[in-house]
Amino acid sequence: MAKIKLSLPSVLDISKKINKNNLLPVYYFFGEESYSLDIGLKAVEKVVQPFISSDFDKETFYGENKTLSEVLDFASAFPFGSEKKFIIFKEFEKVKDKKNLESYLKSPPDFTVMVLIHNGTINGFKTEPFPTLIEKKFIFAAKELKGENLLNWVINYCESSGKYLSKENAQLLIDIVGDNRNLIESQLEKIFTFVGERKEIRIDDINSLSTELKEFNIFDLQNAIGKKDKAAAIKVAYKLLDQGDEPTFIIYMLTRYFTGLSRITELRDKKLPEQVAAGIVGTHPFYYKEYLRARTIYSDRDLYRASEALLKADLSIKTTSTDNKSVITLLLTEILN
Repeated sequence: MAKIKLSLPSVLDISKKINKNNLLPVYYFFGEESYSLDIGLKAVEKVVQPFISSDFDKETFYGENKTLSEVLDFASAFPFGSEKKFIIFKEFEKVKDKKNLESYLKSPPDFTVMVLIHNGTINGFKTEPFPTLIEKKFIFAAKELKGENLLNWVINYCESSGKYLSKENAQLLIDIVGDNRNLIESQLEKIFTFVGERKEIRIDDINSLSTELKEFNIFDLQNAIGKKDKAAAIKVAYKLLDQGDEPTFIIYMLTRYFTGLSRITELRDKKLPEQVAAGIVGTHPFYYKEYLRARTIYSDRDLYRASEALLKADLSIKTTSTDNKSVITLLLTEILN
């Protein structure tokens, strides 16, 4: 069944394909990515809404206080005065009698569209109603966007709002805010208000508003490390942890930072334009000058020691129960001593 799980369509695909002529009777959305779940629900709701002429034909239920049998009875009854009924069943993960959905799925009424929202993952697809959901192609996964896909989403989101955000600035925003799309969208809306009628979102816009989101960001930590300021680095690192940043994220970003530093000499010898060199290093051109400055402070031996310390910290996080601040403190001590 693992292969079936991997082949499940994404909730986000629905908004690209759904229309009044291809509405499904049931949409089962599941996953931990709440943003995708919301987008999928809104996409279905937008298409169904013209079919609804009575408020009695649109209902929202919650798994904590409604049984599946009660909801299915409502779904099977004819609409009061609309062409269709629209049912939203949230917190479906809390429903205990999920297996009872199987018989409904095999012959759902054509006058009802029902969206089931399952927050979280599914532990196995062998038990009903999941085999039937898969067979009928009623189930969709809320998959997290990562890497290039997330980057493209940020750029496209800006374009849909009439704004231009370069790839470099989009990556900077993600590095500062993180990969939570609700948080990214919230920050972008602030930026849209801040820039007003101006179409282009510049790096200054991102930096000026990022301070409202977090007192410190990962670039503050890199800057302190680049100057070999141990006290400042530990202070910023503790703030990042207190703000909710994971130690794995800090270690990953510092690994990327030192990998970039190790390439500075080669790139400088080639006399590449800073815009090109920054892309190769993996940083924004705005921060590239800090890399150049840091490379004059860090010898090859320092870089090797830092790589060993980062590997050690990564293994410690994954294989021991050492608390996060102790791991990060030891990491910075080994890098900066």
